[in-house]
Amino acid sequence: MLRRMRLPLILLIAVYAVAVVGLTLIPGQDDQGQPWRMDFFHAIYFVSFLGSTIGFGEIPYPFTDAQRMWTTFVIYSAVVAWLYAIGSILTLIQDQGFRRVLAYTSFARKVRRIHESFYIICGYGDASSLLVRELVERGIHCVVIEKDQDKILGLAVEDLPDHVPGLCEDATVSEHLVAAGLTHPMCRGIIALTGDDHANLTIAISCKLLAPEVQVICQSDTKDFAENMASFGTDHVVDAFEIFASRFAMMFHSPSMYLVYEWMTTVMHSPLADFTRPPTGTWLLCGYGRFGKAVRKYITPEGVETRIVEADPDLTDAPAGTITGRGTEAHTLEAARIHEVQGLIAGTDNDANNLSIIVTARQLNPKLFTAARQNLQNKSDIYKAAPIDMIMQPGTIIAKHILGIILAPLLDDFLRLTHDQNEEWANVLVSRVAGVVEDVAPDVWDVEITPLAAPAIFDCLIRDEPVTLKQLCTDPNDLSQQLSCVPLLIKRDKEYLLLPEMHELLRGCDSILFCGLGKAHREIMHLMHDHQTVRYIRTGVDMPSGIFWQWVTRNKSELRSVD
Repeated sequence: MLRRMRLPLILLIAVYAVAVVGLTLIPGQDDQGQPWRMDFFHAIYFVSFLGSTIGFGEIPYPFTDAQRMWTTFVIYSAVVAWLYAIGSILTLIQDQGFRRVLAYTSFARKVRRIHESFYIICGYGDASSLLVRELVERGIHCVVIEKDQDKILGLAVEDLPDHVPGLCEDATVSEHLVAAGLTHPMCRGIIALTGDDHANLTIAISCKLLAPEVQVICQSDTKDFAENMASFGTDHVVDAFEIFASRFAMMFHSPSMYLVYEWMTTVMHSPLADFTRPPTGTWLLCGYGRFGKAVRKYITPEGVETRIVEADPDLTDAPAGTITGRGTEAHTLEAARIHEVQGLIAGTDNDANNLSIIVTARQLNPKLFTAARQNLQNKSDIYKAAPIDMIMQPGTIIAKHILGIILAPLLDDFLRLTHDQNEEWANVLVSRVAGVVEDVAPDVWDVEITPLAAPAIFDCLIRDEPVTLKQLCTDPNDLSQQLSCVPLLIKRDKEYLLLPEMHELLRGCDSILFCGLGKAHREIMHLMHDHQTVRYIRTGVDMPSGIFWQWVTRNKSELRSVD
């Protein structure tokens, strides 16, 4: 800015300096007709208001003709200098490079002022926008880096509960990651969702080299990049197709377990999902790209036979017997014997084709169970209006999965351990969760019994005062009632306790996964830090915590004993 304004400022200073010197050198007359020269103070004062206002008056005495001639010169030269300077300033302000520098410094300043934990989101697409909203609504701060200016402008006008700083730069440049807070002491993680595997890989490498202690979560769409990311310590590699395919297969293995998974990973304030049992038998899979391959890999072990429809079987390496075509035409679906199948998955990378496949297939076989891949978030209204039983939206799946990693790291362990449980066990779990939740999705959280996370509980354990899981879940306002939550898992060293009993004794360093209402979450967090509340739920005696009230209570007890 100073370099661009150097010449206008030099010109302005030179004009004022010449004007001031001229006024001090040109002789004038006072009110007595005696010779008089203006001093520097009056000259500077006169030129200052003359250059900006003109017509203030002649001070301290009326000017001579020579002074008025010089003043006329000053008027025009000052106006020209000011016009040139103001024009240069306006040009500089409108310059995109200058505005970019201002935005960059303002962004870095806002990040430095963050005093609470935050996450850096690289890329602002469908998954990122949903993830940012969910995190901010839960009181977790976010910072966004996105190289598309239009998306940054969209973030700026987004109706979020808290301000989210956004930087329009390339997140693969380490300098920009540092400006976004990578080395900030309150940075808790980097989430790379740029939509480009190579960019996500570069971000992951930069983060692990510059800040090894910071958690890194990356999206990957290919196996090679996923393995590369995992090889140097990326904490979590997320593939939307693999996640959906594994959960879709769960519907055939244990529909009740899938229902619980949907309840636990949905967004805030969403209505509870209904129980769904897809038909077994033969399914028609339209599109054999990465999505189709992942679905077929997971549902085949569940005893589901698939027939494949693919527009380019050679390119996708489709198996023998594949029907060539897009699936949008009735004759292609009839060649695949659409009347004999029980379900259909429209899994191409084109939303219009997927919708056309669903509509055409339903006309040929109205009893079909249908599932469709929704590629773009802005097509949600159209997909909801279509006759589709299950919608797979990659952005939503990624956001929900990452949200679970951040809010409840034990959730992945819980879902992994429950995969081999039978349907009867899953029904018990459904009944427990349904008994504490209302008509909206429950909260999922985990807690740790450590000196920092649960000082009140940990102090009791150190003093050999046992605390049970039931006491941790007791309502402190009514000891006869339990909080609206279900303990799902206890991780103790390398041991896991699924659906632990309420009489289970807590131990130091236990990690506990809960599912329930937000109110129960807040009560448990309060109890773990409040020694008086812990004492109350253990003994049933409400002892005062302050020194004064303890003294008052003790005196009252002594008076009663005397009486």
